[in-house]
Amino acid sequence: MHWAEKIANRLIAEHPQRQTYVCASGISPSGSVHIGNFREVVTTAFVAKALRRAGKEVRFIFSWDDFDRFRKVPAHIDPGFAQYIGLPYSKVPCPYGCHASYAAHFESEFEQALQVFEIEPEFIYQSREYQSGHYHPQILHALRRRGEIYDILMSFKTGGSSADERAAFYPIHLYCGQCGKDSTTILDYNDTAETVAYRCGCGHCDTVYIPQADNIKLHWKIDWPMRWQQEQVVFEPGGRDHSSETGSYNVAAVIAEQIYGYSPPMYEPYEFISIKGSFAKMSSSSGHNYTPDDLLRVYAPENILFLFAKYQPNAAFHIGLDEDVLRNYAEFERYAAGARAGTLTGDLAGALELSLRSDSPVSAGSNVSFGQVASLLPLINFDRGRLREMFNRNNVEIDELRLQRVADRAEYWIRNWMPHKLVTIQASPNYAYYHSLTGVELRWLRSLCSLLRSRELDEAQLMTEIYAICYHEDKKTMRIQQKRLFTIVYQLVLGAEEGPRLPWLIQAAGTEQMLNLLDL
Repeated sequence: MHWAEKIANRLIAEHPQRQTYVCASGISPSGSVHIGNFREVVTTAFVAKALRRAGKEVRFIFSWDDFDRFRKVPAHIDPGFAQYIGLPYSKVPCPYGCHASYAAHFESEFEQALQVFEIEPEFIYQSREYQSGHYHPQILHALRRRGEIYDILMSFKTGGSSADERAAFYPIHLYCGQCGKDSTTILDYNDTAETVAYRCGCGHCDTVYIPQADNIKLHWKIDWPMRWQQEQVVFEPGGRDHSSETGSYNVAAVIAEQIYGYSPPMYEPYEFISIKGSFAKMSSSSGHNYTPDDLLRVYAPENILFLFAKYQPNAAFHIGLDEDVLRNYAEFERYAAGARAGTLTGDLAGALELSLRSDSPVSAGSNVSFGQVASLLPLINFDRGRLREMFNRNNVEIDELRLQRVADRAEYWIRNWMPHKLVTIQASPNYAYYHSLTGVELRWLRSLCSLLRSRELDEAQLMTEIYAICYHEDKKTMRIQQKRLFTIVYQLVLGAEEGPRLPWLIQAAGTEQMLNLLDL
């Protein structure tokens, strides 16, 4: 049973009378949402999907924490944006001038990517929730019980507490009414009047009536459990940094129970994802990341989803845009073929099923291999028409749109990530390499050229005859010799150690050019 189904079954068992299962995730729009953050939402999406398949009504919510403060200027943003540090993300201007705010730009970017994956949560924008007054009763409740909250927070710390510190503790951030930043100090809270007085680093002082305030936000470890109670959340994943003994989840769980009277949701910690070859954590601010859009230029959506579905959430893995792309595509294509044949079972079958979108090729079948397309395109100068003709000539059933998408991704991958695969058919013979061959190897080549001149052999017959060129009674020796023959052909025709299957190479180069390069 797949891990998402196990979580769904546990939720159903723990909440048998629940009408709607609220599954939550959330991210702060500090910059482009990277693929590490994506694990947050995709984990929730898989569990929500498993619950729906079990016949349950699900509310899948995604909170944009855009009322958080702008903390740091990311690497790719104008350094002049440092002037906005301390403002909420929703009040920082769009760095590219195309959206209403900094938050709106990166929210829109990620929401559009989610649509491609057919992940469609209900988006909640925390700046709107806080500024609408929706949370005013919960803010007042937290202020009235701030002493208890302080005690809970301190119980998770090793340092000592003090009566003065406890008296001066307020569980809120307050954005200045004049400069808009959170460089404020709370001076007093009047419970009877329901007001809070503050002084800002800009020199501004004011008293705010909380039931009408639009500039107050609860601290994260109070905000999180408050929202669990408000939305009646039963499941939410979180990064391993929130999952330690003194981490945010355990603190929030106690606050949820003792302050807001709500049992904390089932929590699933997930491990971080790394970029292959790097041990650094992905970060929006550093620019050290892959975004979903980065991967979608190379991978089909279902391939990306499968990468996440096949691993347990607490399993770390890396993503590379090198040769791993070929391996990941080949793996997905192999499992998809197994699913069509009815031979794929267990967790992998569940992972594949959860990864499929409405237009995924698995159920109908797809004979177009990414690896094959990637090996052929450079040889035909990325000509989509010739690619289509080659598939048709070989009686490969194709979907025009899907072939176009595979070709586009393969070309982008080769040109941007694997330029050494920009292999072309040689324009002139490599005499130096040819004359370095042994007498036996030259006889192999002459036999191959003789076969190429034959017009009577179809592809299957041609390959049978080519393999027979290196016949040897010892099968291991024969395989070694066959591999050597193919290497010689690739070197003479492509100037490379490997290439597409020989029949496809012959079609891409043409028989005449093959003979020009091999029959010396």
